[in-house]
Amino acid sequence: MSGPADVALVLIGRNEGARLVAALEAARGQAARLVYVDSGSTDGSMAAATAAGAEVVTLDVSVPFTAARARNAGFARLEETGGAPACVQFIDGDCAIVPGWTGIARARLAADPGLGLVTGWRAEVAPEASVYNRLCQWEWRRPAGPIAACGGDMMVRAEAFRLIGGFDPAVIAAEDDEFCQRLAKAGWRLERLAAEMTRHDAAMTRLGQWWRRAERTGHGFAQVGRLHPGYFATERRRVKVYALALPVAILGSVAVSPWLALLPAMAYPASWASAARGLRRDGVPRGDARAMAVLLTLSKFPNLIGMVRYHLRRLRRAPMRLIEYK
Repeated sequence: MSGPADVALVLIGRNEGARLVAALEAARGQAARLVYVDSGSTDGSMAAATAAGAEVVTLDVSVPFTAARARNAGFARLEETGGAPACVQFIDGDCAIVPGWTGIARARLAADPGLGLVTGWRAEVAPEASVYNRLCQWEWRRPAGPIAACGGDMMVRAEAFRLIGGFDPAVIAAEDDEFCQRLAKAGWRLERLAAEMTRHDAAMTRLGQWWRRAERTGHGFAQVGRLHPGYFATERRRVKVYALALPVAILGSVAVSPWLALLPAMAYPASWASAARGLRRDGVPRGDARAMAVLLTLSKFPNLIGMVRYHLRRLRRAPMRLIEYK
């Protein structure tokens, strides 16, 4: 491969099919090396990666898969075969890198030795396909500048990665947030650039997919929040209020008077209206803002399920297994 000589790409995936083929094609010419890490695919992903010229790493299926574990394995392959270059771009298998991104990101890291990582903007390839995809599109578009955390598409300084020991393989969701928290605590700064980075294919067309994704998000709130108590504190509090305290208050009020139950119940339309206004301020069209606000209000319930699932697993000392929505 060509691209910046001191940048390598680590692409991770599992049964991504055509999405992986697109990711591999987009990666061509973006870096000096490309490592693909496969987490037990059965759809020909490894053959596709080999045909594209990638170095292929297959994870041991006897150990629970996590994105964190896969990224660590990709970095380890670089270290074992000549050493990781100065910077490593991590990409998920459902993402296609935008031409020119690695050069922009590498130049920014070279200009500021205090930066541990940079990220950019994701965009959905098919936002028109569903309101769930459009919600993802909104989630990805965050302001450029200093950040506390970012998603899994990121360019990381290899020195910083080594210093903190990479990703925590036990974290099954929001592992990128957890990684960023440790990076910042080690003294590195993080930045989002005002540049297009990747095209993401959420491929969510059913409510059940969105619900499972929201469960996974809740699992991340709880697990990463336990590791870094100040992080996700607001999110955890909202979940406890809207998915636990308010339902209990409504049920308790019904026992006294159905009319009394209307008082705590009014918190839900108020939350919806607030979310819709926020989305409109971000430029989301009115109809989409209303539909997306419903999902944001409803999301507290699957979030709570994910949080409870994490704590039950922790108490039983059960493996932290992936919650998949595709």
